Amino acid sequence: MLSFPINNPNLISVFFASLLLSSHSLLIICNAFESEVDDETPFTYLEGTGKGPKKWGQIDPKWKVCDKGDMQSPIDLLDQRVKVFPNLGKLKREYKPAPATVKNRGHDITVAWKGDAGKFNINGTDYKLLQCHWHSPSEHTFNGTRYHLELHIVHLNSRGEIAVVGITYKYGRPDPFLAKVMDHISSVVDEEKDLGIVNPKDIKFGSRKYYRYIGSLTVPPCTEGVIWTIVKKVRTVSREQVRALREAVHDGFEANARPIQQLDGRTILLYNPRVNGGNT
Repeated sequence: MLSFPINNPNLISVFFASLLLSSHSLLIICNAFESEVDDETPFTYLEGTGKGPKKWGQIDPKWKVCDKGDMQSPIDLLDQRVKVFPNLGKLKREYKPAPATVKNRGHDITVAWKGDAGKFNINGTDYKLLQCHWHSPSEHTFNGTRYHLELHIVHLNSRGEIAVVGITYKYGRPDPFLAKVMDHISSVVDEEKDLGIVNPKDIKFGSRKYYRYIGSLTVPPCTEGVIWTIVKKVRTVSREQVRALREAVHDGFEANARPIQQLDGRTILLYNPRVNGGNT
């Protein structure tokens, strides 16, 4: 059973590093991350097609961890499983405007930064911002509740380790970041389209509270050892924005959320400024 060193905050960074290296070499992590952005045709989200989520681990030998892994994502963030951990600290983002493109990867719509768009810091380690993409409905759930959209912000450090920030959305006011790129999303087909300068600071987190756990990529090859940070606040997105994302992807990927995976003994940590003596 995996557990976090709750009684020794100085060990948490060591824990993350050792866990990331325990089951996969850094080369495998790098290669897996690259393959995640390639062709989606071998898989789908529709069960009964022979290529749905329950079959992912059988489609390609390199994807067997989708079936056999014990640190798979997404998961249900159930309150009873969460442990408040004061030493996680505030989220440290140092994003900045940089050239970006939007691409229809078939299974999702992705905004990728081509220049230096800044970084995300975890336990003193910098993770370079690479791209963000959307899943509808949300992949992670809160106490069994699935929302209408989830944004994944993907980062990579100098050792090839992956860190993803997840933000969930319910129907309501339009999301300002999506609003800035919506015209391009609606017109992109299979090509990559230049967006000019895009400021990742336009992605609003809206809360200092967040969950953290060790998981995996949520699409094949389902590589494990990914550090997940899930913002606790559920933000809003308009129905029109979600519809545009669904209409843009290829047939069979309109609902591109992987089913919830087993926790398998993992601990979910929560940073809550109120409990930690800070301000929200």
